[in-house]
Amino acid sequence: MKADSTGLRVLSRAECMELLASAPIGRIVFTDRALPAVQPVNYVLDGERLVIRTRAGSKLATAVRDAVVALEADAFDPAGRTGWSVTVVGHARAVPEGREFSRLALLPLTPWTPRDGQRPEHRDHYIVLPVEQVSGRRVEAYP
Repeated sequence: MKADSTGLRVLSRAECMELLASAPIGRIVFTDRALPAVQPVNYVLDGERLVIRTRAGSKLATAVRDAVVALEADAFDPAGRTGWSVTVVGHARAVPEGREFSRLALLPLTPWTPRDGQRPEHRDHYIVLPVEQVSGRRVEAYP
């Protein structure tokens, strides 16, 4: 078992990817007007990339276009004092309408926010975040 300087178990890339696939929500970290911003998002793992569905024209859609961003997902059991945390860093990109957009629309990725009918400014928008760097830690119970 490999541990970091605080005693947390360091996860392999394969373990990180498996945990990412199991989490329904994460926090995306991006820059908004030269300041760090964090926003919860639901996502799905599509091979070696994360896919986020948002509204076109949203602050998130605008801020992460062709930018380096991070996404962190985790799960913790306070009673058992166990859990894990995984962080991904990569270059996010918007997916234009076309073949890839149509394929992403078939993924099991349902928005959590209310929808505004057919208003064009609220149409679907997909952000793809390739898993360029990934790191993770596991908190294990101790006596």
